[in-house]
Amino acid sequence: MKPTIVIVGRPNVGKSTLFNRLTRSRDAIVADAPGLTRDRHYGRGRVGDKPYIVVDTGGLEPIAPDGILRAMAQQTLQAVAEADAVIFMVDGRQGLMPQDREIAAQLRASGQRVWLVVNKTEGMERAAACAEFHELALGEPLAISAAHGEGVSDLAELMLADFSVAEDDEEQSKHPRVAIVGRPNVGKSTLVNRLLGEERVIVFDEPGTTRDAIEIEFERHGQRYTLIDTAGLRRRGRVTDTVEKFSVIKTLQAIEDANVVILVLDASERITDQDAHIAGYIVEAGRALVLAVNKWDDLDMPQREWAKRTLERMLNFVEFAPVHFISALKGTGIQPLLGSVERAYQSAIARLSTPKLTRALAVAVARQAPPRTGVSRPKPRYAHQGGVNPPRIVIHGTGLDRIAAGYRRYLERFFRDAFKLEGTPLRVEFRQGANPFGRKRARR
Repeated sequence: MKPTIVIVGRPNVGKSTLFNRLTRSRDAIVADAPGLTRDRHYGRGRVGDKPYIVVDTGGLEPIAPDGILRAMAQQTLQAVAEADAVIFMVDGRQGLMPQDREIAAQLRASGQRVWLVVNKTEGMERAAACAEFHELALGEPLAISAAHGEGVSDLAELMLADFSVAEDDEEQSKHPRVAIVGRPNVGKSTLVNRLLGEERVIVFDEPGTTRDAIEIEFERHGQRYTLIDTAGLRRRGRVTDTVEKFSVIKTLQAIEDANVVILVLDASERITDQDAHIAGYIVEAGRALVLAVNKWDDLDMPQREWAKRTLERMLNFVEFAPVHFISALKGTGIQPLLGSVERAYQSAIARLSTPKLTRALAVAVARQAPPRTGVSRPKPRYAHQGGVNPPRIVIHGTGLDRIAAGYRRYLERFFRDAFKLEGTPLRVEFRQGANPFGRKRARR
């Protein structure tokens, strides 16, 4: 399982800026105003062959009064309790503050591995910037500048040094790990029980019954599976309970650790933006996807047609994912669902030979060449497989840095159709070949 790293500290010390650095994104809002982050923010990062999950938290005010600041503090402390590592960030320009001492005391009491990080030290002598923070008794302070990226990569390597390399996607277990995810109360636990043939997990007509990710081994027709029942992922603004907020981390970890994800949708309700967000995270994680539209038996024919049109409109970016209309309560549509799960798993771990990929690339280019940019046209020459789960196809050639995103999507669809890859996203990467005449021209 990927380690979870939680960033804590007083408001406005630069936590969101560090989050964006560690995830190489701009997902967290950054501004010179305290308390801007009021909810947890989750992201994915990687150092070498070690992936991880990062959690950006709201500012931790140990003596916060009732209200939003107290709620933020409770969320942060819960995240700390369940983290694999904690980054405690302080402000090197403001110096040691009374709140820093109180936060340090709470972190020492937690027993967690804490990395004390002194931010905003650009242009400062690092030893002097860190000197007064030794009294927090949290180990050697590390000076960084999140805004400028100074010391961030060293920090990430140090934090992950104690964690073993995550199991490589190419060395996954020989049976599928299947995560069942979706919004609360769409029937995930009912589906798990139907697949198992017994009441293994609690089912109750109330959102949020499942709070943790539950792994269950079972076998169907000689094929072994590991099912992972997860807590419902609701829109962030609707998540108020502290335990439920932590369950989001477990669900994201379950997606990362799965081979195939079944996204359960409620046919009796409209497909929402939150459903699309969950699907987007699954695709970003590179996991094979099967859509299960539950409670289908509750709809009449006009409602079913409307639901299908809405599904096509809201989730058109996962056109590779097979769709099944099921009733988890009555058991209809379950067997074809498992068939799609197995095919998606086999597609995700498929081995594609270099000669076949290169021949398919030649056919794709002959059918539709890359658009000309500038004085020449990009020339893809050969392809090989760069990894599995999801399949990664690496294409070599010249001028590939000028290929547009639309042509990349065309190649992804072409390879998926050519090799009959069902239910899995596919990554196409371009490797620009060196210009053999570049050095000679430079000498002139």
